[in-house]
Order: sequence, then C-alpha cells, then structure tokens
Amino acid sequence: MTCSPDSTVGGESAATREKPFIGLTMGDPAGIGAEVIVKALADPDIRALARFVIYGINDTLNAAADEAGIRPYWFRLREKDPLRVDSGVVVVDFVGHDAGHWVVARPTAKGGRASLSFLDRAVTAALHGSLSAVVTGPIHKESWKLAGCRHPGHTEKLQEDCKAKRVTMAFVGGGLVVALASAHVGLLELRNKFTLGMVYQPIDLLAMALKQWFRIEEPRIAVAGLNPHAGEGGRFGDEEARVIKPAMQMARNQGYLVEGPFPADTLFTPKMRSRFDGIVAMYHDQGLIPVKMLAFDTAVNVTLGLPIIRTSVDHGTAFDIAGTGVADPGSMKEAIRLACRLAGSPESTAWAPTQAVADDT
Repeated sequence: MTCSPDSTVGGESAATREKPFIGLTMGDPAGIGAEVIVKALADPDIRALARFVIYGINDTLNAAADEAGIRPYWFRLREKDPLRVDSGVVVVDFVGHDAGHWVVARPTAKGGRASLSFLDRAVTAALHGSLSAVVTGPIHKESWKLAGCRHPGHTEKLQEDCKAKRVTMAFVGGGLVVALASAHVGLLELRNKFTLGMVYQPIDLLAMALKQWFRIEEPRIAVAGLNPHAGEGGRFGDEEARVIKPAMQMARNQGYLVEGPFPADTLFTPKMRSRFDGIVAMYHDQGLIPVKMLAFDTAVNVTLGLPIIRTSVDHGTAFDIAGTGVADPGSMKEAIRLACRLAGSPESTAWAPTQAVADDT
C-alpha cells in the first residue's frame, strides 16, 4: 500500500462522515480517463468536497501522474481488500487488468473488459449504499463490443444493472440543463421510434431532477421541435402535432410548466434559454451541439431515472492524445463537483440554472 499525507484509511470521524463518498471509474485504460482523474483530484479544492475511491489500474494512474508532473496523493488497495476510507483518495487496483502501460491507444477487447470491470464494481457499491455517487470516466463503445458487451454505452448498461424502468441522458453546462428524448438512435431510425412516451419521459424525469436536485419548486421546461421551424404547421413534418404536442399536454396534465415545441435553431439563443430552467431536445446532436458550444471543456453528462447518482465527462477516450499529458480535466472536475452537489456535500452549493444563464449572457 502506498499512502499520501492527505489520505487515511480506517474508522470514520463524525466530520468526515458528513462528506459524500464518491466512486470514480477510470474508463478505458488506453484512453485519457486516468489522466483527467489524476489531474482533477490533484486540485485540493476538488478533494475537499468528498472522500473518493478510484476503480482502475494503479500503474496506469501513476504513469498519468508522472506525465503530468503530479506527485501521487492516493492510497492503493488491492481489488479484494476491504474498503474503508476516512478521507482523501483511495485507488482500488485491478491488477488483473494490467496491460503494461497500455501503449496501444485503440479499441481493444482487453480495454473493454477492464472498463466494464471498473464500472461493475462501482455500480454494485452504489446500489448497496456504500457510495454516494458514481462518476464515470470515458469508455470506448467499440472496446465494449469487442469485449462482448451488448450495450452501446453507459446509459443503457446502467439502466439494466440498476433495474431502472426509465432513464434519460441529460447534460449540464454553460447555464443549460438539457435532456434528450433520444440518444443513441440514428436519425433515419428515429421516425419509426418516435412516440409520445419518448417525448414525455424526458420532460417528466427532467422536471423531477430540477425539483429534487436543483431545488427549483416549479421548473420551467422548453421542448424543441423535431423538424425545421418546428414543422411550421405541418409543412415540414407532422411529428410536432402528432407526437410532441400531445406528449407536452400529458406533462401539463401532471402539473408541469412546459412550453413549445420551439424551433431548435432559436431555442438556444441567450434570450430564449434565459426563460427556462431546462430544455428537452429531440435527438443527440440537437441538444449536444449548443451544450458543447457553451461548455466544451466543462459540460457534464448525468443519467436521470436511476436509483443512484451518476455523472460523467462529456467526452470520449481521445485515443489520439492519450499518454501525451495534454488532456483537459475540466469536464471531469465539473462531473465530480456536480456529483458532490447532488449527493449533498456540505461544502458544495446548489447550482441555479437560471442564474447561470443570466451570468452567461
């Protein structure tokens, strides 16, 4: 076991019990997950928010720290060791997945198996109540496929593992909270899958998240149209009248404050978005382009509908820069901050979407 001055393993004091216990998964060992985690937690302000456990490979984390000129600040535990963390950071070392520094930065079955193992361990701990929240590092979908995983990404796997009936992918950043009606669905496939439930679900889950997590008593939610000009009275498609408006009426019948459907090309302008606490976009790029334009290095992915808190970076494995030491930890820092806020960290403050929008404009 290696230790650092600001980490302790053992019995908890009353003061540290107030801090949430956050689990971080390293993601694909060949990507930038280790680097952004090491850099993010090297910030003492981030470490002060909670107690942390990293599920990953200690050698890979050490190599990332060495490349970034960071002195290791964590304890190391073997995968089978009992986990008790009083303060600071502990690494649960999956030594069986050591691949000699992961010099081949590309999708591999071995990388997929490793990242799946990290995730499985963290989710199990969260479901058992051992963790306050899970923050996931970037995985590669092809690596998961090569490893035999049938799920295309974190969201779908987490839904099954947590036995959640409904989940929605959402993003927080740049003063926006955006939930997606569809995520990993091809645009040509969307028409055949576009239903009232697909639109109602993100409105419902987003409204509940804004109330529970962001402390907004009556959140105002805007809904984007699917077609250009939101269909313009059916001239450019009938999905707005046939699907979106009935779904919005269902939401209104539940007491939700919902407006739209709005043309997506104007919905995200400063004047429009300042009117709302959250936005429901119809498909992946419709919601992600404005989020990443406003907060490319700081946006956070959060899964709505799970029985656990899960946040994540909004970027991928970035194999092209893995091992170079230039990865930006901004999104990982924000994912950790948001997880701590949602878990009730006494040293975090509630994030107010409307105020953040006003500041941005």
